[in-house]
Amino acid sequence: MAKGRPREFDMDEALNRALIVFWRKGYEGASLPDLTEAMGISRPSLYAAFGNKEALFCKALDRYTEGPGSYIREALSKSDARDVFESLLRGAADSLTHPRHPRGCLMVHGALTCADACESVRKELTVRRADGETLIRKRFDKARADGDLPDSANPTDLARYVMTIIQGMSVQAAGGATRKELRRVAEAAIRAWPA
Repeated sequence: MAKGRPREFDMDEALNRALIVFWRKGYEGASLPDLTEAMGISRPSLYAAFGNKEALFCKALDRYTEGPGSYIREALSKSDARDVFESLLRGAADSLTHPRHPRGCLMVHGALTCADACESVRKELTVRRADGETLIRKRFDKARADGDLPDSANPTDLARYVMTIIQGMSVQAAGGATRKELRRVAEAAIRAWPA
């Protein structure tokens, strides 16, 4: 069997560049020429290495979760439920306004720009956001079972509250809100933590 030509590009770097294009332009706004130019590869190379545009987008979402979105995983590892809550909101404020990448959240903005023709992408984003909310709810379930949250606290409501604030902060960040402004939003929400 003949050996194929070796890849002449760094797949990690190409994926990082694709992530930025999707983040800036959304799934639909990121054309194949935009992607191949940013990635420094040809269209056949893109397909050979990553599959189609949707598969590339899913890989970019994974990269986003491992990188800029990793503050969620880090926050969930905190030992105290209030620390989890605070870390989620402060981490969001910092990540959403980080100067080395586009503002806002890829998971939120990707869904806002998807038309009906991209229903599978919209569903993928919806599932991923729901999975994040489920992880937060499970962490708050554990906190309540451990006595770290009052019995009157509803883990499902708290998880939805956190996600709603983070998603709102994402929209604000994309609209130009500063880290300082988003930190103030986080602090206001933290003051509402159940006693």
